[in-house]
Order: sequence, then structure tokens, then C-alpha cells
Amino acid sequence: MAKDLLLEIGTEEIPARFMTPVLQQLEQNASVALAQHRLSYDGLKTYGTPRRLALLVTGLAELQADLSQEVKGPAVKVAFDAGGKPTKAAEGFARSQGVDVETLVVRETPQGAYVFAVRQERGGPAAEVLPGLLSDLVDSLSFPKPMRWAYYDKRFARPIRWLVALLGETVIPLEIAGVHSGRLSRGHRFLGSQGVEIRQPAEYLSALEANYVIADQNRRKAMIWEQINQLAQSEGGRVEEDPELLDELTHLLEYPTALCGSFAQSYLHLPQEVLITPMKEHQRYFPVLDEGGRLLPIFITIRNGTRDGLDVVRAGNEKVLRARLADAAFFYQEDLKTPLADRVEKLQAIVFQESLGTLYQKTQRIQRLTGYLGELLGYPAEAVADARRCGWLAKADLVTNMVYEFPELQGIMGAYYAAHSGEKPGVCEGIREHYQPRFAGDVLPTSPAGTLVALADKMDNIVGCFAIGIQPTGSQDPYALRRQALGICHILLQGGFSLSLRELVTAAYQGYAEQVTLQLPEDTVVREVSAFFQQRMENILEDRGIGYDVAKAVLAAGADNPTNALRRAEALARFRQSQGFDALLVAFNRVYNLAKQVSPGLVDPAVFTDGVEHDLFQAFTLAQARAGKHLASDDYYGALEALASIKEAIDGFFGGVMVMTDDHRIRQNRLALLKSIADYMGSIADLSRIVP
Repeated sequence: MAKDLLLEIGTEEIPARFMTPVLQQLEQNASVALAQHRLSYDGLKTYGTPRRLALLVTGLAELQADLSQEVKGPAVKVAFDAGGKPTKAAEGFARSQGVDVETLVVRETPQGAYVFAVRQERGGPAAEVLPGLLSDLVDSLSFPKPMRWAYYDKRFARPIRWLVALLGETVIPLEIAGVHSGRLSRGHRFLGSQGVEIRQPAEYLSALEANYVIADQNRRKAMIWEQINQLAQSEGGRVEEDPELLDELTHLLEYPTALCGSFAQSYLHLPQEVLITPMKEHQRYFPVLDEGGRLLPIFITIRNGTRDGLDVVRAGNEKVLRARLADAAFFYQEDLKTPLADRVEKLQAIVFQESLGTLYQKTQRIQRLTGYLGELLGYPAEAVADARRCGWLAKADLVTNMVYEFPELQGIMGAYYAAHSGEKPGVCEGIREHYQPRFAGDVLPTSPAGTLVALADKMDNIVGCFAIGIQPTGSQDPYALRRQALGICHILLQGGFSLSLRELVTAAYQGYAEQVTLQLPEDTVVREVSAFFQQRMENILEDRGIGYDVAKAVLAAGADNPTNALRRAEALARFRQSQGFDALLVAFNRVYNLAKQVSPGLVDPAVFTDGVEHDLFQAFTLAQARAGKHLASDDYYGALEALASIKEAIDGFFGGVMVMTDDHRIRQNRLALLKSIADYMGSIADLSRIVP
């Protein structure tokens, strides 16, 4: 018969940001542990609230599955003598496996006949296995900042206060950090019983709900979102989705009840971000917007409890928000008294990075690199001038009161203050956009100033860190350099910009070299940063559906120009589906295999001794001319088609002459011809990396 299994780990309040990862861990680790212990089941779910982590397994087998295992031993000719009697090798093997030597069996393998020990192990009762399994499962959970408490060596997210462990109606004996398992859970800290009896796992969710705990986090989230939307609609507004805030609220409470509060309409003259940021980031409120996207003087939040005393809770939340908004209004008014440009000099007092100078020096570098980029990418002179002005002002809001209090508003407040100071609209928009993309999936800058300053700022960060030996390693990337490199690539690809990353890295390095002493030389930094960007481009190409071998082939031929690399990859991926691809691949590989170890050299038609050499040379010359016209317009598909046309000439060449002839001069000339073909084809993609 099958029974249900319940494990509940009751704790002090676990931080909301820990919950989603640990619930995923619990589910994965439990499924692995049950499989390793040969315990089958029908279903497995995990539940969590701030005060508990729970595992519910339905239809768990009462017995482990029997184990039949064959272990390979010595070869038959070693295991038995000429008379067929077991040797010491066979006896030792049988003894090591815990079986009688007479039970060894012979199996034929691709390597010949070998003896095998067949071990049979009957499955034991689940009730005997589960205490150790569950204890190990609890120990397997990891947290960003685990705690120790009392005199125990045990580490967990927060101190463990109770344990429920049931197999059917039977308590599974466990002891963790001095806490013994039982069938008593705990309800809501203030509304429910602190001794909720769970008679069997199937009653777990309903027993807790009767004590004001919605243990199913997915149901709790759905309840919160439904209540929020109903309240917003009743107030004539709407709420924008914010998955992160919704997740955080879900894991902050056990029994959700939404409430609507208000604030003084006089605050609506402030920029919306000034109001929304304190609501979301500090108070975890959902702001309410009208149909036009304008902020209404109301907010929605969630309390951990019932509707009793809701007016008191509402008044308390309104009071806290009122103080926050009063501070924000004061900071905003004070900041407006000083023009944004007058704040740039104050950046001299702020260290950007201890080995890389101040933010003022960074501002100088950004402005210079922005101008360099603007001219390199062919922007009009007026747009370049606006971008340089944007680069000069981009970091000035870091010394404002508002951004000091709400760092999330960097760039955003700079745009407002720049507009108030009379700066051009393009400059203001660039200040707002230059931090974009701030995270994966974020919007990219679209204005000329925002695009140029974003590229300059991110490349300055990357080059500076690499130049002093700060590089991402494994999962460690404290300066988010991977994200910034991806941002640069996505900006270049979105705009279709064609530029050399090596040149940009060199320009950024020289900007640093004029200000500070760097640890690594320029050529090392250029090489390492280029390799870093190549890895990012490989990820981008694969994310766009480009096969991994096509991505590697294209980037091996050149990754310095991301836009160019993307176009080559898309063309090769499309050409791979055509009939001409096999011809191109065969032709390239025949040529490449002989030419890969050869140094480039001039081809002299006067040295040709056979007509097939002239035919190949002429076919390649014509194909090269046709391909060159396509390459001039970035038509890489057409270039690949042109190069595939020389397959017959290559086949005729290899069928008509011996390349590695004894005559050194003829041999070298033939190899030079093959090398020139391989190198030209390889300038689009290294087809030797394509998996047939």
C-alpha cells in the first residue's frame, strides 16, 4: 500500500528572498533522495510561508524497490584455471562483493567473457529509511546567509522551532538541533493556534488554513493579485504588474488581505518616479494608475491577517508613507535650487574605484569616449555635441539629495534636474537612458545621446576593472561586467552599428592611462576583454536560435565586430538549410585539411603543370570576385553561395593531381592555392567547426 508523506520545518521568519530558491532546492533534492533510496511516489509538492518549509509526497511506496545489481569482475581466463576451478582472483572478487564464488556468472562483453557478481537486495520498509533520508534532506538545504543558534552546530536560514514528520498517520522520529518531530504544527502567529494537530498529510493544507495560514505559496500569490486588482478597479484605476514585488509580498505573509490607502493629492506635482519608488522599494505598496498611466493619490498594500481592524492598519500605512513622501518632496525642492551642471565638480570628492580615480575623472573619460564613438559611428556633429554634454552631466545626480536617499532613481532624477536647468531634450533623455539596460530583458537606449553614453560608460567600467585585474570568475561578478558587456552587444546589434570592439577597448584604456596607473598593459587588456566579449556574443547567438557549432564557426573567423558576426551567423544558419551547404562544407574540409598547417604564400600560375590547377585557380578567382561583391553589401548568404560553386573544381583538382608531390616548388604552389582558398572561406566562418 502507498501512504502520503509530510515534512514541515517550522522556523523563525525566513527572509522573502530566500524562499523561492529554497523551495526549488527542497523539491529537487527530495526527488533525487527518494529515487536514490528506491522509493516510488505519485506526486511531490513543496509549500512555504515565512515560518515554514513543507514537503508533501503523495502515494509514497511503503517498501523500497528490490535491487538487482551486476558487478563486473575479472576476465574468465583469469577467474578460472585450465580445469575450470575458481582462481584466487575469482575468490577475492566474490569475497569483496559479499557473494559465494559459486554464484558468479559469466557474461559475454565486447571485450570478451567476464565474470559478474549478481547482488540481490530486498527493499526495506519506507518507515525505516525515512528518518535518515529526511534528516539528510534538511541538511542539504543551503541559504545565502545561514544562521547558527544556541549551542548547536546546525546552520539554517533561521532557527528551527518545530518539526512535523508523518508517514500516513504515523510520526517519523527525527531530531534536528534539539527539536523532535511530532504532529503539531503552528498556525498564524497572532490569529491561529500554536498547536495545530496534523492527523495525516492529506489534512495539512486545510488544517493550516483553518488557523489563518495559506501554506500553498502559489494560491497565496493568486489571492494577493486578485485582491489587488479588485481593489484597484473599485477605485477606478489599475495596477501594473511587478512580479518581483508580488513574489516578495507572497513570501512576507501567511494570510493576505489587501487594503487601499491614500495620500495627499498635493504630492502629485512631483515626478511619478519620486512617488512610486518609496511606495514600491521602501513600503512594498502597489501604486494605482488611471487609464492614461497617471498616478492616482492612492496605493494598495497587503496585511498579514483578516479584515478586522483594517482602518487602523490603513491609517498606520498612510502615516508612514506620508513621512516618506514629505522627505521626497523636500529633497526634490532642495535639489532644484542647484543647476545640475554645477554639481559635476562635486564628483571630485567621490571615489569611483580606489585604483581607478574619482567619479569626476570617470566623467571626463566618458565625455571623451562618447565623442570618439559619435564620430566613429557617423552621428551628425550636433548629435555628438549633445552626447558629449550628456556624458558630462550623466553622473551629476549622484550627489543630489534624492539619489542619495533613493539610489534606484539615478539617471531618472538627472533627467528631471537637467530639464529644469534648461538642458536640451536630447541631453535629458540621454541621461535617463544611459544606465540601460539595467537588467536582463530591460529596454535599450534609443536616443543618440543615451546610446553613445551607455556604450562609453559600460566600456569604461569593463576596461577599468580588467586593467586592474578585477575580472568575473565563475559565479562571481560583483561589478556586473557580464551584464554590461551583454548590454553593449545588444545596443550595437539593435542599432546595426559596425565597429571594432578592440579599437573601442584601446580608446577606453588610453583614457585611463592618462589619469591613473594601471596594473596590466594595453595589449593584455585588449586581448582579455576581446575574449570576454566573444563569450557574450556566443551566448547571444545561441539565444537567437543559432546552433552552437555555427556560432563557434562564425566567431572563430572574427568576433571583433558584433553586428558583422551576427549577420554572418544568420547567413550561415540559413545557408545550412540549403542544398548548396553540403557542397560548401565538403569543399572547405578537403582544402582545409591539407592547408591548415601551411603558411600563406603567393600562388604562381606559371608553376601549374596540370589543367586542373588552372581550372581551380580560375574557378576560385571568379568565385572570389562574385563573393566580394556580395560581401561589399554584407550579403553573406550570396557570398557563401558563390564559394560553394567551386566544389567541382576542387574535386577535379584532387582527382587530377597529387598535392604532396616530390617537387618542392610545385608542392608549395599547390599548397599556397589551397591555403588561399581556405583562408578566404574562413574569413566568413571556420567551417571545420561545423558538426555534419
